[in-house]
Amino acid sequence: MSTALIVIDIQKDFCPGGALAVPEGDLIVPEVNALMTQFDAVILTQDWHPAGHSSFASSHPGAAPMSLIDMPYGPQVLWPDHCIQGSDGANFHPDLAVDRADLIIRKGYNPAIDSYSAFFENDHTTPTGLEGYLKSRGITQLTMVGLALDFCVNYSAVDAAQLGFSVTVRPDLCRAIDFDGSKVRALAGMADVGVTL
Repeated sequence: MSTALIVIDIQKDFCPGGALAVPEGDLIVPEVNALMTQFDAVILTQDWHPAGHSSFASSHPGAAPMSLIDMPYGPQVLWPDHCIQGSDGANFHPDLAVDRADLIIRKGYNPAIDSYSAFFENDHTTPTGLEGYLKSRGITQLTMVGLALDFCVNYSAVDAAQLGFSVTVRPDLCRAIDFDGSKVRALAGMADVGVTL
């Protein structure tokens, strides 16, 4: 057993009609489901924010969604409120084959730190526990799909490569927010650390 499919944040709020919709985010679901059968393990990540999270524009009076602020851990995009714990928007897309998952990693639940990566919070030091889980199961090869290519998929892939995993990202089974050129930068950054695209 050495391969895992990491399915990033295919949740209602990131799909059309959601609070932070990624264009065509729902279109990847059937092919992602089909891909799950080809791996030794399937791990899903789920954005899971408490209400009033520090990464929400609504938590900063006068701040506009998609603006940037400096947090103690570095620059932070201020997002519309999304994927709030227990809300319908935080649920996985209804067609996603959730029952095939070996593990669900929830992230972004610390109210003071956002968490894009499946491996670390945005301070780049607080772990989610995923690295230990994968290594304890002898999994060395990761394939990543999901939402959004230029944020959570990108951060997860870069962290995984830097932790020594062999990482492939399937851009055809991802969709991007593409905020201010973020998609092109993300693809270049992943390639730079040895991620196979």
